Amino acid sequence: MKHFFKRISIGAITTAALLVLSGCGDKAEQNTKTTTTQPAVKWKLAMSWPTTLEPLSTPPAKLAQMVEEMSDGKFIIEIQGAEKHKAPLEILDMVKNNQFQMGHTSSYYFKGKSISTALLTTVPFGMNSTEQYAWYYYGGGEELTKKVYDPFKVDCYPGGNTGVQMGGWFKKEINTLNDLKGLKMRIPGMAGEVFSNLGVVVTNIAPADLYTSLDRGTIDALEWVGPGMDITMGFHKIAPYYYTGWHEPASEMHFFINQAEFAKLPKSYQTILKTAMRATAADMMYDNFAKSTNAWQQMQNTYPVIKVKTFPKDVLKAMKASTDKVLNDYASKDPLFEEILTSQREFMAKARVWTKISEYDYITTSEMVK
Repeated sequence: MKHFFKRISIGAITTAALLVLSGCGDKAEQNTKTTTTQPAVKWKLAMSWPTTLEPLSTPPAKLAQMVEEMSDGKFIIEIQGAEKHKAPLEILDMVKNNQFQMGHTSSYYFKGKSISTALLTTVPFGMNSTEQYAWYYYGGGEELTKKVYDPFKVDCYPGGNTGVQMGGWFKKEINTLNDLKGLKMRIPGMAGEVFSNLGVVVTNIAPADLYTSLDRGTIDALEWVGPGMDITMGFHKIAPYYYTGWHEPASEMHFFINQAEFAKLPKSYQTILKTAMRATAADMMYDNFAKSTNAWQQMQNTYPVIKVKTFPKDVLKAMKASTDKVLNDYASKDPLFEEILTSQREFMAKARVWTKISEYDYITTSEMVK
């Protein structure tokens, strides 16, 4: 495997951890024997993406490797990409019905089943990835996530984050709100609702058809992810204006687990699985950042005509007003949505103060002395 999984033996890490936790070699040996006498378990995991779509597809592969090594080969997870099971947007039902014990997807795909699921991925003008992870693990997010998915008898855990996604590739520059009216754009989720309120003609097109649609003028603009994933799609060869993000500041992927099947696992396997999910979720964020760093340099070198733009202030204000309206409308109709939204807003209000002092002010300061 790539990165640290290639350089460090998971088995060695596990053995060292046992030695530290036990305090002596005899206890470590006893713990190891306990692990090897655990039952053999084989699970299946379905992804919303094909196995070739990195880095979205990498957390499950790394998870399976970690789980197998940490369980001494007793706990095996078989990965199926969307190219095999052919149901990329049915992951929740497949895990709920135990066709697959696990899934890797993104929560907002299932807002038709519960609108609250959308809040667990990201919302326009919401928290960045660091803030969002802090909210999930230490700000009440884990408990609220359980409230959303308990009715489906499924547990939901963070499964990797893209960080701030770019605002999209545009064929023409956006200078005023009028430039949005009638614009044909592929942009999903709540951002699509926000843009629709501002006169954009929002459309959903299969990923395989996006390049051709943009090239032929079927659409005027589209949103994908960021340089690391956009570069393979080739949009930069057609649309020269690349707008900075506002709509998906911390897009989270998710691991789904069938609750009944998880309860059957030995406690050691449960701990191994939770540890592996947390590690691989974090690793995807680092992986995606590195890919975008390298891809952006390549884009600049090969297509210097690309112009990075930020939407004008009056356009951003209109987007924010439209976002607030969309979110508040949902909150007025759904008590759980309102509870989660209130929790996120309150946590973000506190967290953003520190984010500005630490991250933003550091970057500003370092730029001053160049």
